[in-house]
Amino acid sequence: MDETRDHERPPADLTVGLLGPVVGVLGDREIDLGPPLQQAIVAMLAMSSNRVVTVSQLIEGLWGDDPPPSATQSIYTYIAGLRRALEPGRRRRQPPGRVSRASGGYLLQLDPLQVDAHLFAARLDAAAQARKSGDFAGALRAIDEALDLWRGPALSGVPGPFADGERARLDQLQVTAVETRADALLRLGRPEEALGELYELVHRHPLRERPGELLMLALHGCGRQAEALAVFEEARRALSDELGILPGEGLRRAHRVVLSGAGEPAAPDHVKPRQLPGDLLVFVGRTRETVRLRSLLDPWGDEPPHPFVVICGPPGVGKSALAVHVAHMVRERFPDGQLYVNLRGGTPNVPRPSTHEIFSRLLRGLGTPDSAIPEDEDEAAALWRSKLQSGRLLLVLDNAADLAQVKPFISAPRGTAVLVTSRESLTAGDDCAQVRLHPLSDAEATAMLAKLVGADRVSADLDQTTHLVRLCDGFPLALRVAGARLIDRPDWSVGALTMRLTDERRRLRELEAGDLAVRSSLAASWNALNGSTRELDGEAAHLLALLGLLHVPDVTVEAAAALSESSPVDVERALERLCDAHLLEAGEPGRYHPHDLVRLFAGDLLPAGERIAPLKRAIGYYAESARAAARTSDPHRVHCLYPPLDVRGRGFDSADEARAWLRREETILLAAAFQAMADPDDDIARAGAGIALALWWYQQAAYRVPGLISLGEQLLATGERLDDRVITMEGHAHIATGLYLKGDWAACIQHHEWHLRLARLLGDRFNEQRAHGNLAGTLMKWDRCSDALEHALAQRVIARDIASGPGERYALLVAGRAYTGLGRFKEAAITLDEGAALADQAGDSLRQVEFTVARGLVLIELGERESALALLSEVLEPARATGMKMTEVNCVVLLARAHRLLGRTREAMRYSIEALVLAEQMGSPYWIREATREREAATGQRSVTA
Repeated sequence: MDETRDHERPPADLTVGLLGPVVGVLGDREIDLGPPLQQAIVAMLAMSSNRVVTVSQLIEGLWGDDPPPSATQSIYTYIAGLRRALEPGRRRRQPPGRVSRASGGYLLQLDPLQVDAHLFAARLDAAAQARKSGDFAGALRAIDEALDLWRGPALSGVPGPFADGERARLDQLQVTAVETRADALLRLGRPEEALGELYELVHRHPLRERPGELLMLALHGCGRQAEALAVFEEARRALSDELGILPGEGLRRAHRVVLSGAGEPAAPDHVKPRQLPGDLLVFVGRTRETVRLRSLLDPWGDEPPHPFVVICGPPGVGKSALAVHVAHMVRERFPDGQLYVNLRGGTPNVPRPSTHEIFSRLLRGLGTPDSAIPEDEDEAAALWRSKLQSGRLLLVLDNAADLAQVKPFISAPRGTAVLVTSRESLTAGDDCAQVRLHPLSDAEATAMLAKLVGADRVSADLDQTTHLVRLCDGFPLALRVAGARLIDRPDWSVGALTMRLTDERRRLRELEAGDLAVRSSLAASWNALNGSTRELDGEAAHLLALLGLLHVPDVTVEAAAALSESSPVDVERALERLCDAHLLEAGEPGRYHPHDLVRLFAGDLLPAGERIAPLKRAIGYYAESARAAARTSDPHRVHCLYPPLDVRGRGFDSADEARAWLRREETILLAAAFQAMADPDDDIARAGAGIALALWWYQQAAYRVPGLISLGEQLLATGERLDDRVITMEGHAHIATGLYLKGDWAACIQHHEWHLRLARLLGDRFNEQRAHGNLAGTLMKWDRCSDALEHALAQRVIARDIASGPGERYALLVAGRAYTGLGRFKEAAITLDEGAALADQAGDSLRQVEFTVARGLVLIELGERESALALLSEVLEPARATGMKMTEVNCVVLLARAHRLLGRTREAMRYSIEALVLAEQMGSPYWIREATREREAATGQRSVTA
């Protein structure tokens, strides 16, 4: 086609879609682009945006070498129709603006990136650039954005040689994009995610070698060597039978990888993390321990470092300081980087970071973007292990609670070492070399204090210095805090600080020996703030006392403001002052956490009478914020607002913001809920129950089985203690939900029945219908369809009486499923269609998807499998978008079944494998059985008719 200069481009209010049926969107509405031949002209002009396409080129693109006699006139007619569609407001004699005549042809004035085919190519270019630079996570994101543009076969329904050629070109680009996506997933250590689309590519293009090569590597990465070798044999036979050739180098190389058991080479990673905290300027003693640690981590000659080294001892004895000090000394032995994670194992009653959170931090330290970190723990572990294979890294895991917390991270390849600090002995670990720390001797402690505050100051009163170091019990943390106080108060003698510490002995007798001096030293720091004449110091001291009330891993400025009834600005200043005084540590922007021992110290600062009100405010803030997040993220559910609270939480502008907040704060909310429900104050305990109840829908959607059950058990205990039947009833609902997700139907039904009894006893019609619905859903899983139908119909009657739209929609959903299970398909279809109409009216997208999936099962049972396949294929992406894992896996299982019953074994295999991966990620025995059943049926290992 002839190229001309770019014309002035109009505003980007028109977009053209060619990756599927040809569509045009003008502003916010879709426009009619006319008959198929006129759509072909749209495609030709859009692919040459801002360039002239001659009339002869248009004729050839529509009819090839055999145009009709009226071809030229037809072109004029189609252009006129196109102008009317694209410029509906243009007056009759006004010159055309969008489609103009120039140089013997026509041009469409349009930014090429407003055409999805051009945007697709641009995103593929971006993916290629990212891949070239080694950024496979970035390449994956760009490819996903490109593939998301496709709505079906390119130029669907458009005739003519141009459309035929362009369709073939775009289809090849799509296949290449899918291959590149699979390659990126392999290089990111996520082979399971690539299996489904690779199976499909191999089926669609049996003579194309690259999909077979990638499928072999993906299966090999999943530990499925036999299946990988079977793919090679099938490809070899196809190439020989159809083309008379042998497999190419790519397939042969993959074959060698599988046979040798070697892994696919990882993507180059140029990140060299240097995460060690700064080394201490003053470090004394520990000579013997330092020599031992250095010999383990940096041995003579070619010996590799010991893979698992532990420093253990009581709190405050200097484990972290020694670990960091030695790590700096040996860091040249680990040229590929040093990683550091604080495991917070010494903090009582506070949830530790999960194994997945730790893997995520480590992978981020190695330069892995958040989007490339798998959500599944096992996949994250596999990616972490793959990252370790080619490097020599030092991993410092500080403050481990026990061996179980560090066990997933201590299997390191040759050349990599893991250095752990813990209060516990970890000698039970395989190949563990342990160094135990004891308090410093009087001489070492005095030398340390002299280096901190000056030898002249220490020698001026040796008796008081000896008294001071003995009060500190030789613990470096206590000595360091004492030294800091003396540095901050140059007019104080050592004896003046010693007397202050001596005044604290009444409290110290209640502590273990390892904590005595640490708490005393922290008290001196706090007293210095509290006794200061500066207003900010007094505010900071009071805030630290308040923070000691909360047993959560960290706090935000907003939570601290609620706790203290202060403005966020004032609270942030006080938090920063505490950081300056080394009583708090700053984490991510806006988040703060005290050292473990500071938290213990601060918890005893307030008298009992002053503890209730601030703790009630903080727990109430968490409860109301969780409620707001739940309502915003899932507005079509009914969320429990019990108990009523007279506090304000934070708000959210969008569902995405609310869901992100819940993901980020879930650990904090759970810690606050458990702490509050165990509190002796009734109001605080009820507010803690409010946090738990606000998390119910979120934890169900996220498949938090242990969390739901443990929260439910705590709710039962709290309800019994308070004689609060509402909390007890909700506790049964929580436990039942967790047991439902776990697949323990019998125990689940018992708790649902308790829920129903208590709802009736309380006269709570909403919870009565809710319990009926939950019983119905569980009975369906137990194949008790008649009983399920009875409860579903009972739910609907009550839901309609109390005008509960969500309740009625769920009742119709379960009733439709029950009718299906009973073989009453006509009633099932009527019921599901009625429910879908109600969901559509309410804008309830989750239920709309669930009704559609249930309708797909009805079609399968009626033998209308092609219709079922079309319906389920259309709803798969919306099912994924709901975030409800059960809905997604249900849809995928039914897709596998529909393909199997249509005799499409390869597609059935692909979807059954995808379903099995999803089910295993969920940890759902029920869906694992269903997915396995379909997979075995697809391979002929099991005879299944439906």
